[in-house]
Amino acid sequence: MGENQTMVTEFLLLGFPLSPRIQMLLFGLFSLFYVFTLLGNGAILGLISLDSRLHTPMYFFLSHLAVVDIAYACNTVPQMLVNLLLPAKPISFAGCMMQMFLFLSFAHTECLLLVVMSCDRYVAICHPLRYSIIMTWTVCITLIVTSWVCGSLLALVHVSLILRLPFCGPHEINHFFCEILSVLRLACADTWLNQVAIFSGSVFILVGPLCLVLVSYSHILAAILRIQSGEGLRKAFSTCSSHLCVVGLFFGSAIVMYMVPKSHHPEEQQKVLFLFYSFFNPMLNPLIYSLRNAEVKGALRRALCKESHS
Repeated sequence: MGENQTMVTEFLLLGFPLSPRIQMLLFGLFSLFYVFTLLGNGAILGLISLDSRLHTPMYFFLSHLAVVDIAYACNTVPQMLVNLLLPAKPISFAGCMMQMFLFLSFAHTECLLLVVMSCDRYVAICHPLRYSIIMTWTVCITLIVTSWVCGSLLALVHVSLILRLPFCGPHEINHFFCEILSVLRLACADTWLNQVAIFSGSVFILVGPLCLVLVSYSHILAAILRIQSGEGLRKAFSTCSSHLCVVGLFFGSAIVMYMVPKSHHPEEQQKVLFLFYSFFNPMLNPLIYSLRNAEVKGALRRALCKESHS
């Protein structure tokens, strides 16, 4: 890392090359979205911690998903907002590598959390009588710790491979944050190993988990169709449909970014895709879970009623 820093000490994030008036409009719009992201995910965390009926494995996993979404937003959005106000403001080499590591860590962890949540729903719906035996708190904590550790280790591999590369100019990253593919384009050495690691990591962290999620939900769908109780059918479908919305948004945009040949979408289109992947997803997740989940809506009503009575 020391050798790299003798050649380059900072990068310049180009962000969105638009007119100052449009940049100010985007600054106001993105600031509003950023606040909604923090408030929405914070509300989910607050409801889960305050309502004892939500102290279950499913909402334990959902609380960690909310933490990841908040971390996503805090890692990339403030820098993007600063760049909209001060387009020429650089980011240090160490800061860029740290931002990349955190972004990859949170992305990998969210992939694994979505798999864990789908497995939890599979056990709850397909094996309800054995649910409390299988999904003990020890198992839940182990799954959460494994997701965070594996996500961070895989991110560390990617960043370590980038640190071995020389960066001898230009130092302009055509993106609104230090995204790994955009940084690789600035390296003045062969990046074949990095590309192989990214593709292999995508297969491991995207395709593999997505296949597990689809298998889980195919069994869940078959079990839901066998439910005789109308209330049970409605509750199971409501919970699983919200999970599937989140899975579709997250994995769909991620696979398009990292596994579709780059010639199919130019750099400016990649920025829009990443904006959706790293910005709109964390904002939409609380809305999806609150609007599609009866238990979350019930907890919100109880919290509001308690506040009005007090």
